[in-house]
Amino acid sequence: MRIIAGAFKGSKLVAPGGSNTRPTSDRVKESLFSMLDGYGVLQAANVLDLFAGSGGLGLEAMSRGAAEVDFVDSASVSVRAVESNARKLGIDHSTRVHSSDVVSFLSSQRDRRQGASPQRQPEGPGGGADGAERAEYAGGLAEVQDGQVLESRSDLDDGEGRIFDLVFMDPPYPLGEDAVTQILGRLSGLLDMESIVVVERASRAPEPTMPAALEVFRAKTFGETALYFVQLKANPVQASDDAAHGGAGEAGTAGVDERA
Repeated sequence: MRIIAGAFKGSKLVAPGGSNTRPTSDRVKESLFSMLDGYGVLQAANVLDLFAGSGGLGLEAMSRGAAEVDFVDSASVSVRAVESNARKLGIDHSTRVHSSDVVSFLSSQRDRRQGASPQRQPEGPGGGADGAERAEYAGGLAEVQDGQVLESRSDLDDGEGRIFDLVFMDPPYPLGEDAVTQILGRLSGLLDMESIVVVERASRAPEPTMPAALEVFRAKTFGETALYFVQLKANPVQASDDAAHGGAGEAGTAGVDERA
């Protein structure tokens, strides 16, 4: 396992032992980060890496310009591997490693939907902001206010709780679809309209069912691996209507399923 691009290109990573870890292949990783680069979401991003394993995805994001990463994994071998890799790269000061199951971690975070301010209307691919707008919103390390460099736009405490600009969610393939939907539902309150969630699943598994507030705006298949790019729905009123009727919102992948 290694970092494939950016400031730490070529650095080898420690992989946790055991059969429960499934590292993302270099081929999938290269395509994934090429797409994220296109969306302009990486620079100065506040990243959340769920089911982190070795932390390969979050560390790759740091190598390519993310400001900080929270890693979440319940396996002690994974926690030790992430901590070791962060120290080796010299970025342990910009990472937080949480030894916790994903649901407990998400439940401990403040939900922005409680008293949240109106959201911006997305304008880019799949409803997300385009690259230029994302770079502007990401600001972060490139943005200066009153002579001080800001670390990340998500670190600005507006009293509404923390947000994550980019979330990697690579749960074990045996994890049931209902559990995946439940996790996405809890995660939706920690996002804003510029946030992107990347869900990795087996290509033979059904597309994840989205909770009312979220939608898939792009899907891509690489052999045995499928990636789903997820964002908040542009129309929160519609999401509320969907929830009131007890159903998940329709996934927006019609005509955008790509196979490589």
